[in-house]
Amino acid sequence: MIDVSVVIVNYNGYQLLEDCISTLQKYTTGVNYEVIVVDNGSSFEDVKSVISKFSGIKVIEQKENKGFSFANNVGIKAAVGKNFLLLNNDIVFIEDSISKVFEFSKSIGDTAIIGCKLLNKDLSHQISVVDFDTVSNLFGENFFLYLLFPKSKIFSKFHLNDYSADAPLEVDAVKGAFFLIPRKVYEKVGLLDERFFFYYEETEYCYRYKKLGGKVIYYPNSKIVHLGGSSTESNFWFKFKNQHTAKVQYFQKHFSGLKFITALIIHYLGLLLRVPLYFILGTAKMNRKLITKSWCYFKTLFLYPSNLFKESF
Repeated sequence: MIDVSVVIVNYNGYQLLEDCISTLQKYTTGVNYEVIVVDNGSSFEDVKSVISKFSGIKVIEQKENKGFSFANNVGIKAAVGKNFLLLNNDIVFIEDSISKVFEFSKSIGDTAIIGCKLLNKDLSHQISVVDFDTVSNLFGENFFLYLLFPKSKIFSKFHLNDYSADAPLEVDAVKGAFFLIPRKVYEKVGLLDERFFFYYEETEYCYRYKKLGGKVIYYPNSKIVHLGGSSTESNFWFKFKNQHTAKVQYFQKHFSGLKFITALIIHYLGLLLRVPLYFILGTAKMNRKLITKSWCYFKTLFLYPSNLFKESF
């Protein structure tokens, strides 16, 4: 019996994928698992050239990139394990995190979505959990109040990211880099919403499960390195466009009335604020990256995604 089906979506990240699988196999010894790699329409080389270096890896090749949610769902449908672990390809294991999280999940009856502690490449703490969007924390996020009041639940959706957390904690959402879904949970919630192309898919999944009375738990007793943003760092516009689109889509699906309008206004005002701010900083520091960010924020001001969730209102 397979305890954990590990689903890894890959898009042109061959070296990342190789490092991920290599460290996964090196450290994962205490659990029966399978690894399913879904290649999401990579545009160069062949994913099999990487997978051939390892044994027992299932590969599913998609002819085109239909989005991160879609590719994960393909992997989930092919999985046979009692748990599904959605894993980014830019993860590096430094301990047997899969076994630790699996045993913890089993101890609480396999009834919660679980994420573990994420670390940056230098082993510093990385944001691992977030609160769901509210009008107040959207205001804090868009007007930088979360930096002034990092521990404020009102203004900071990141306030639970306590470096000293040493016990499992129920949270709104865990980051999707390491995202354990027990089959019991999947049978209640279903698949990821494929209308979210890239970003917000894990937060939205957590939201749906919490609405059903379920729990989402941050498990800080195991840690992994998440290189973070490696697949989008070379394409700022792809990153900014999809982050913006996904956030607005989340509003469209789960907000309504005055809350929806207010959230949208706050979000676009935040974009508008960042255009001159990053341009001035980039010019003063002669930093091309900051100026590029300013241009990306400017372009997103004119982007409003079609409402694919009209039935939610």
